[in-house]
Amino acid sequence: MSGSEALCFDHPVMRRAARALGTYVSRSPVTVGYLALLLATHVWCTAVLSTAEAQRVLLGVSTHLDNLQDHPLRVLAGSLLFFDGTLTEITSEAFAGTLITLGLGVAVSLAWLERRYGPGRAYGIFLLGHLAATLLTVPVIQVALAHGWYPDSVRHAPDFGISYGAETVLAAAALLLPRVRRLAAAGVVAWPVLGGDWSGVLPDFTTIGHLLAAAVGFVCGAFLLRAARRAAPAPAPVPEPGPALVE
Repeated sequence: MSGSEALCFDHPVMRRAARALGTYVSRSPVTVGYLALLLATHVWCTAVLSTAEAQRVLLGVSTHLDNLQDHPLRVLAGSLLFFDGTLTEITSEAFAGTLITLGLGVAVSLAWLERRYGPGRAYGIFLLGHLAATLLTVPVIQVALAHGWYPDSVRHAPDFGISYGAETVLAAAALLLPRVRRLAAAGVVAWPVLGGDWSGVLPDFTTIGHLLAAAVGFVCGAFLLRAARRAAPAPAPVPEPGPALVE
């Protein structure tokens, strides 16, 4: 290593960054492992497999109607191993989605919930949102197909990834922020509202799924907030002043 490289790594900013990274890893180890897994599967699909092979893998874990009817457990679990986005096309809408789901959702909100409430509760909320939003959109899609509001191609349209779970933990974390709760909650809802397709009788099913996931997250956040308030110690009673002493 040259002298300039040594000085670079010895810079105060680099030292602070290294300490912050070490603290992040030690306080959110499960999320760090999950992030590593998501990045590994993304690289596997984009850099190792051919385009056709990657499409087969992703269609195999897609939670569309046909897959959910044929092998629900496989697709519900397999979909959690991938994120639908890009890490390289930084000017695209897909990269913005990656920043929200993988960045704010998993790397920030899920890690924060893990540190504050433990991995069990954090990942319980994440999985609940993923499962509930996915399964609750099924009857919506079926009704929309029966009335001709969605094209029949929706039955096997690709739909995979962590975005429902990410939306859920974003909503839960937003509700637990003490001073910017309303602003953060509005931002969580604004993402699917502004990014969804509202041109038909119903918005597209992924928009509905993200809004359902946000609702699940708000309910979970409200329960955590209520539990924290109950667990908080009651303020000590103020002693009443005694009679004045007369000398």
